[in-house]
Amino acid sequence: MAIRRENNQTFAASQADIRSELVRYSELNGYVAEHFADARCDCGATTFKLGLDENAGVAVRFCQSCGGELGMADSEDYFDEAEIYIAECTCGGDIFEITLGVAIYADSEDVRWLYVGCRCPACNLAGCYGDWKNEFIGYQKLLANI
Repeated sequence: MAIRRENNQTFAASQADIRSELVRYSELNGYVAEHFADARCDCGATTFKLGLDENAGVAVRFCQSCGGELGMADSEDYFDEAEIYIAECTCGGDIFEITLGVAIYADSEDVRWLYVGCRCPACNLAGCYGDWKNEFIGYQKLLANI
């Protein structure tokens, strides 16, 4: 993995590097991400537009190959409350590779905090684009919906 830090920004060579950035970010947040899943559409694509509403706890991916959309993790439970905006990179790009990370409670498989990490393929900037408290029971089931 090749990660480069410059001017308080992280640049990553691949989607796999998003995980390292989420660990760095989550350590600063106090709830360290330990488990991860990479977004991959049923059509095989790995790049998406990302819709977010951190207040409602909603993250939606929009496939750039087939047009499919998916409320990631448990987002579909909160769509009614959401005011979704489309994420944009500082370079102006709005297409991302996406990785979810979760922090769990000690001696448990229950989720404590959810992180939405992205890497812009246009400029390689990687970061945490959203994070929120999440009380989902069973992190594996939550991360399976990405």
